[in-house]
This record gives sequence, C-alpha cells and structure tokens, in this order.
Amino acid sequence: MRPPEPASEVTPPAPALEVTAPAPEPAPAAGAAGIGAGRVDPAEIEPARTGPSRAGSAGSARRRRAKRRGRSSGSRLFRYDRALGVRFVAGADEAGRGCLAGPLVAAAVLFDHDRISLADLRALTALNDSKQHTAEMREELYPRVLRVAVKVAVTSRCVRGIDERGLHKTNLAALSDVLRRVGVAGSLCLSDGFPVPPTGFEQRPVVGGDAMSASIAAASVIAKVTRDRFMERMEERYPGWEFAAHVGYSTPEHRAAIERLGVSPLHRLSFQSMAYQQLAL
Repeated sequence: MRPPEPASEVTPPAPALEVTAPAPEPAPAAGAAGIGAGRVDPAEIEPARTGPSRAGSAGSARRRRAKRRGRSSGSRLFRYDRALGVRFVAGADEAGRGCLAGPLVAAAVLFDHDRISLADLRALTALNDSKQHTAEMREELYPRVLRVAVKVAVTSRCVRGIDERGLHKTNLAALSDVLRRVGVAGSLCLSDGFPVPPTGFEQRPVVGGDAMSASIAAASVIAKVTRDRFMERMEERYPGWEFAAHVGYSTPEHRAAIERLGVSPLHRLSFQSMAYQQLAL
C-alpha cells in the first residue's frame, strides 16, 4: 500500500510557558508548621483524614495506611529534592519518545524549596511519574504544578526533525533547552536518565528520576498532558488513525490503521517498526 500524498506537517506550537511565582509570603511565625524561612518538611505532611475512626478493624486500618501511602508519593519525591541541599531544583522529562507518530515534547519545572508551603505540598501529595497516573489525574495535577512552580518551560520537536537528526540526539537537545530556560543562579538541573548537553547550570542525571524527584515527576506530567492534548486535536485533522485514543503509540489499533490507511504527515518514518514493513517506505 502506498502512503498518502504528503501534506504540510503540523507541529504543535512550542508553548514556551514561563510561569513565575508571585512574591514570597512572609515567613511563618514561631510555632507555625515549617522549617526556617517558610520551609516545610514534607515528612510532616499527613493527608487529611475523612470519616470516623475504625480502631476496631485491623483490616480497615491496613487499607487506610496503604491508601495514605499512595496519596503521599509527592512527599517522598519532595524529600529527595530537598536532600540535594539546593534551594532551586529544576527537573526535565519528555513525552512521546517511543511513539510512531507525533512530536516529542520536553518540559522542565523549577521549584524553589524556600517558598514551597504546606498547602503547596498538600496540593501535590499525589505527584508521581506521569505513567503511574490516569489521564484524569494528570489533568488535575497539571494546573497544580503550574501554580507551585517558579518556572515551567515546554518545547516540542517535530517528526521530520526527529527523522533527520535521530530521536536520541533530538531528545537530549530538547531536555537541555528547557532546563536552560528555567535555570537560575545556584540551581541544580536534573534530567531523567541521561546526561544532557550543557545548560550553564550544575547538572545531574537521575536514573528513574520521574519516580524519585519531584521536579522531574512534575515535568513528566507537564510534558505528557501537553503532548496528549495536541494529539487529541490531531484526531480531527487526520481522522481514521485514532490519534485521540493511542496518542501515537504503537497499539494494535494504531498498527491496524497504518496497514489500512498508510502513514500520515504525523508519522515518524525513521523508526524500524513492524507496523511499516508492509508499506513501500
């Protein structure tokens, strides 16, 4: 089957979000929850309890503890970042690396640990690697990250650029770009998994970082939501490939659509995918 006639490629606009937090609030008075000038130890966070106590039921108590642990993943991630001993911690991650279609989207998030309040940590108590969340939960976390972060940057790399330069090189350049845009003097820039090209700030790769670092996990949520929203819009422009359902990943439905319709201008042609073997590419 021959691919359709090429059309002009659609690339999502690089959102280039630059979110700057408001001026810091006065430090809490003595005796208020917090450490130092407005600092809050995430270990102090306890999710709000609802409903009456069930002291007589050991099974119910275990279920409550397990549920509480699931809700407090954000506290663990923030403890990791605070233990780095740096006030400003930036993290970067990407979405769409393993897709057959659509852009690669990279995001970076900068947190100021001297300004994160108890309310902020409670708002992000469920923060985790975006892959651990449903689409609905990612949508809930997205505005919360934007509200708490000092800076957020997002960039996209189009499929033709990925084909020309290669996925890995494109990915590292995108991660470096967003970290450079959110970094500030004295900040530590964390990347998920791979070292990235110099940003002008202190850098450190973290293997499995989206499940360890709050800043990287927050970036993974921003990147994933941004990319998914774009691919859902492409459903209308390129009907038949069901981009809203699989957002470009190699699902059985996506591979069947490629076999039936060929490739669209959103498909990456440099991938050695089984889905492309029946096409004259």
